Amino acid sequence: LPFIPRCGPLSPCGLLTIHFCEKLHITGYLLPTRAEMASLMSMNVNSRSMAKACSPCASRQRLVVSCSASKKPSSVDSDNSVFARIGKAGVALASAALLVAGPAVADLNRFEYNAGSEFGSGSAQQWGEADIEGKDFSNQDLRRSNFTSANCRHTNFKGSNLQGAYFIKAVTYQANFEDANLSDVLMDRAVLNEANLKNAVLARAVLTRSDLGGANVEGADFTNALVDKTQQLALCRYASGVNPVTGADTRKSLGCGSARRFRASSPSNPDGPQPSEEEKDVFRSTMPVYRQ
Repeated sequence: LPFIPRCGPLSPCGLLTIHFCEKLHITGYLLPTRAEMASLMSMNVNSRSMAKACSPCASRQRLVVSCSASKKPSSVDSDNSVFARIGKAGVALASAALLVAGPAVADLNRFEYNAGSEFGSGSAQQWGEADIEGKDFSNQDLRRSNFTSANCRHTNFKGSNLQGAYFIKAVTYQANFEDANLSDVLMDRAVLNEANLKNAVLARAVLTRSDLGGANVEGADFTNALVDKTQQLALCRYASGVNPVTGADTRKSLGCGSARRFRASSPSNPDGPQPSEEEKDVFRSTMPVYRQ
């Protein structure tokens, strides 16, 4: 049992003596030999000679554990002694853990301190819940930066690398994301009304429950992005263009049907093909005449 400490309340001798001895006076422990362990395990628990329970440890060189059988204590004293033993065992175990793991924990803490937090180091900036309305972040490396619940109204992110950034619940009304890399961003529950997403790359972006009403998505790439169905249908009404970076067609990346099929989806659609005057006259000629 290499993982069992040679001394302390969790050593085999300590555990067995706590179980077998009615009254225990602890000054230390030594790991018993294999023969001693076998003799301890084969002992009769109901034996009246309780002192024999600790004889293997007590017989080792330098007496470190002494047990004595005495008159059976009262139930209250017995309970108190049990709790006292448990308390001593816990203190000893905590002390041993601190002595053994102290250097390792110190090294780990030093490593974590030098590594820094997720935000505030490298390209990962911390702007969570910040008021950055109108601030210029154009052409910057902002990968993995945090803009959760930030006020980004009219903020300029043009040409910036925002891959893997966090925009959860962010308000980006009329923000400029033109030519920005927004791939893998988390933008759920964000406000993107009238935002400029022209030629932006939003591959694998999460836009669930976000409002993109009136956003400019010309040339934007939504490949494998998560967009609510209502938002998708609204964007497909006017989406167009091809992304200059990825070459993805905006309508195809959004999962839209062809523009021609959409325009001809209903006769009342003003964007659809209109009948000529000749076709109208032919249609009128088929109508019955009720009065001259």
